[in-house]
Amino acid sequence: MSDRVLPKEDSDFSLPGRGDESNAAYFEPEIESKSKGKSLAIFGIAFVLVAAGVFAYYFLNQSEIDSQILDNTTFKTLEEKMAKHYGVGQFGSEHTHAALVVFVNGDQLDFSHPQFQIQSKYIHFENDNPYLIHKHATDVPLDMLFVSFGLKITEDCIELGYQADANQLCTDKNNSMIFLVNGKSIPNINLYEIRQNDRILISFGDSELISEQLEYLEGLEIHDVPKISKIVPGKDISI
Repeated sequence: MSDRVLPKEDSDFSLPGRGDESNAAYFEPEIESKSKGKSLAIFGIAFVLVAAGVFAYYFLNQSEIDSQILDNTTFKTLEEKMAKHYGVGQFGSEHTHAALVVFVNGDQLDFSHPQFQIQSKYIHFENDNPYLIHKHATDVPLDMLFVSFGLKITEDCIELGYQADANQLCTDKNNSMIFLVNGKSIPNINLYEIRQNDRILISFGDSELISEQLEYLEGLEIHDVPKISKIVPGKDISI
């Protein structure tokens, strides 16, 4: 008679396949751990190689990259871009006053409001004055004044860009666009650079109103440019 002992009925190993299942449960965590470790190692090596490539490229081309960053116009204000475009002189290289009036359909634009005052350091209105332009550098065109507060002017159209509901008004059989500097017509007002005591008229609408508008312009006072104080160099005094 055989001495073999049958497994107990309540033993796990007495069930079909339990032996295989138990072995798998023992070895799978180790296999999974090795797989994760290998993936992390591959990722780490790839990251190091990419980073090394980026830094190597930067250091080999550092001067060129830095130059591009410094020259990138996105880092400059609109005024700086325009000053560079027009070749504007150093701030303070000139001080000039002129009178400017703009009429749209017979109504004068009032530049005494805060939104028009000192919007550019190079050319602006100041002290709540609605017409007197101050220019503080050489080679500053009127275009820089207009752009500073959103007035858009072309040969045939005008747009009050600072208004939420601004519409472009263009010449037609009933409306004309006229630019006059000291009574003389000029074709492009945007590129004009003011001179001391200039009187400038921009008029859109009925041309029959021009004489009346010019008469108003002639009656405006243009202040003298302040003289430099000899007592305190660099300081302006009004006269």
